[in-house]
Amino acid sequence: MRWFGLIGYPLSHSFSARYFAEKFATEKIFNTDYRLFPLENISQIPILIKKFPDIQGFNVTIPYKVAILQFLDQVTPEAAEVGAVNCVKIKKDFSGTKLVGYNTDVFGFRESLLPLLKPHHQNALVLGTGGASNAVCYALKSLNINCNLVSRSPQKSSTLQYNQLNEAIISDNLLIINTTPVGTFPDIANSPDIPYQFLSNKHLLFDLIYNPAQTQFLENGQKYGASIKNGIQMLELQAEKSWEIWNE
Repeated sequence: MRWFGLIGYPLSHSFSARYFAEKFATEKIFNTDYRLFPLENISQIPILIKKFPDIQGFNVTIPYKVAILQFLDQVTPEAAEVGAVNCVKIKKDFSGTKLVGYNTDVFGFRESLLPLLKPHHQNALVLGTGGASNAVCYALKSLNINCNLVSRSPQKSSTLQYNQLNEAIISDNLLIINTTPVGTFPDIANSPDIPYQFLSNKHLLFDLIYNPAQTQFLENGQKYGASIKNGIQMLELQAEKSWEIWNE
């Protein structure tokens, strides 16, 4: 039996578990299972590896995408620059067990965004400064799109605060990405505090949230003629990338 899984806490609503269960059934992938491992503390990682010696890889979600780094033997250059890992491959050979970290969020976001990009999408506002925003900014830079971070609290001098956003800034940033959890089920009435009235039909709003499928953020954007996209395809693409990595 081949084992894979997801670590994080809590894991009450897991996209990955459903996705891989359906994938294994549809593609007739036998003797393979994907399990949830809700770890209350990241220090439980060595215990998990020892308890499940046949586990070959796992995904990592909130709140451990950064904390997992201390347990890894190797990290890809991309994941190192992003500073976060959401996919771990377990390699075993005569020298022992090695944990290698990857970031598939970059791939998932970039490939999901690409079909919607227009020549005027040269500047982007990235709402949030957590681990997900690092992956988004890395992907944007690879596409030669300027990344401007927006935070609720004072950060570096280069980071904007929500109360600084005005018509000029919104008009200059025709791509706006929400990397925060604001608007996630069950708090579906909430949305990031930006001046939506300055949006236009040239704007593209991308929300990493997938539940609900249309967040208040996206609904507000659509109201003013903006193109919109949620995070479901990004998750599907990063899951497939993880599967590819584990089977290389």
